[in-house]
This record gives sequence, C-alpha cells and structure tokens, in this order.
Amino acid sequence: MGTPSAQRTGLLFGFAAYGLWGLLPLYWHALADTGAGEVLAHRMVWSLPTALVILALLRRWSWVTALVRQPKTLGLLVLAAAVISVNWGLFIWSVSADKVLESSLGYFINPLVSIAFGVLLLRERLRVAQWVAVGVGALAVVVMTVAYGRLPWVSLCLAFSFATYGLIKKHIKLEGVESFSAETAVQFLPALGFLVFLGARGDSSFTTEGIGHALLLACAGVATALPLIFFGSAAVRLPLSTIGLLQYLAPAFMFVLGLTVFHEEMPPERWAGFGLVWVALCLLTWDALRNAHKGRAALRAAAARARAQGEEGEGGEESEESAATAVTEASPRP
Repeated sequence: MGTPSAQRTGLLFGFAAYGLWGLLPLYWHALADTGAGEVLAHRMVWSLPTALVILALLRRWSWVTALVRQPKTLGLLVLAAAVISVNWGLFIWSVSADKVLESSLGYFINPLVSIAFGVLLLRERLRVAQWVAVGVGALAVVVMTVAYGRLPWVSLCLAFSFATYGLIKKHIKLEGVESFSAETAVQFLPALGFLVFLGARGDSSFTTEGIGHALLLACAGVATALPLIFFGSAAVRLPLSTIGLLQYLAPAFMFVLGLTVFHEEMPPERWAGFGLVWVALCLLTWDALRNAHKGRAALRAAAARARAQGEEGEGGEESEESAATAVTEASPRP
C-alpha cells in the first residue's frame, strides 16, 4: 500500500486515464471505414515517436540501461504488449462493428475480473460485500448470454485482456511513461511490417483518403499515449482493487455514447444484464467508501491514543510504536 500522497496522485491519474478511454469510441468511429487491423497498426507505429518525444521532453533515459539488464521484466513487457494489442484491436473492431454497448459491458465487468484476479493470484482478501458483488457480476454474464443468444465474447475478451494487462503492470513496476515507451518499442516493428505489407498490396488508406484521414491515423499515437501513461502511473500507486473501482468510469461514458450517439439497440433483457452489473458496482463503491471511513477513524483514534500516552509520560518511542501498531491492525485490507 502506498503513502496517502501517492494514492491521491494515483487517483488523479486514474480519473484522467478512464475519462479519456471513455471517449475513445468517438475517435475510432471516425476511422470506421478503415480496417481495424490497419488502424491498430497505425496506433502502434505512431505511439513510439509520441513516447520518444515525451521522454526527450522529460529527459528520462536512465531507466533504459537498467531495464535491458532485467530479462524477467523485459519478458513481462513483451507479454504486456501482446495482451494490450489484443485488447486494442478488439475494441477498435467493436466500434466499427456497432458493438460499443457490448464493449462497455466488458469494461463494466472488468473491475470484477480485476478483483477476482486479486484474490486468486495476489491473495488479496475480500470482504463480504465484495464477494457478493463478484457473484452478482457473474449472474449478469449469464443474463447477458441469454439476452444476446450467445456468450458475450466481446465483453469477456475485453474484460479479461485488460484485467490481465493491469495484473502484469502491477509486477513490472515501471512509471507510466517508461512502461508505455517500452511496450510501444516492442509493438513497433511488427506493426510497421504490417503497414509495409498493406502498402505493397495497395490496401493502405494512409495516403489515399486525404490529409484529414492521414492526420487521424497519425494522431492515434497521442490518443493512445495519454490515457495509457496515466493508467501506468495509477497502477504503480494504487492497489489492484482500487484500480478495479475506477475502471467503471470509462464504460459509463461508452454506454452513454452507444445509446445517444451511435443509437445501438438496447432491449429490456440487456437492460437487466447491465442493471445487475451496476448493482455489483454500487456494492463495491459502498463497501470501499465504508472501509475508507473506518480506516480514517482508526488513524484518528491511533493518533489520539499516541498523544494521550505521550502526555502521560509513557515515552515517545513507545507511543509511536503503539500508534503504528494500532494503525496497522485497523487499516482496511484490499
């Protein structure tokens, strides 16, 4: 668990990341006439120069030497790049295929998957309300399967791929800019090779659809860099369970866009499935707020006991130790 200051900074980064992600369907919809594979490749190719510019402005290069000496971290970065590539490609395709609502469902489910990963893989302990929320989320998947007449595979693939990405980032422990730069370096050559292949076949749209289209493709690097850097910075400062709570900001924006901008169909049975997911998220939010309140109360009580012991002359070191012990015992577990 990080310091209070680090957690506040992490929350700011998290809000910025998920707010921008929630508006990305508007960007990909503007490129809907271009194949998802080509858009994805441009997103990867243009992300690297964006990252290099940011690194040059911040003068952050020393981490590169340290990174190349850590084969385990390099392996995790390659894995993270592969997982996020799957997530990006599927999301871009879902927008062009008029499945923004189904995509938003995936990102609504994502916090529940992140929490499940925390329990199964990181041995985090859940409270009763969190267990109930995960169970309600699982029921929602069943309801949506009936509503769609099939397993909502787009939703599940997006949820599990991004939860896996968050889990890997938790172990890499690189700052947002550095992590993003390393991942885009891994993606660059395969993506560039694919674009060269498309150009050789005459299937590239970069130079044939006008300057506006070309600029949209080129700016995909910036559209990708900002939220991903913010997310990376939040992931190293916040518990995985807190990241899970923040994640429903983006799908809320996507859901509104799917209904009001893209006018996708929303029959009653789908409303029921979404409703169950929202109930689960409300449970998580209520539990997190209640637990945070208890944590603050425990801190105040511990500080008051420490002051009282100090005034009674029991010794400064003993008072500090007593307060620290009380805070540790009373602090909420993730």
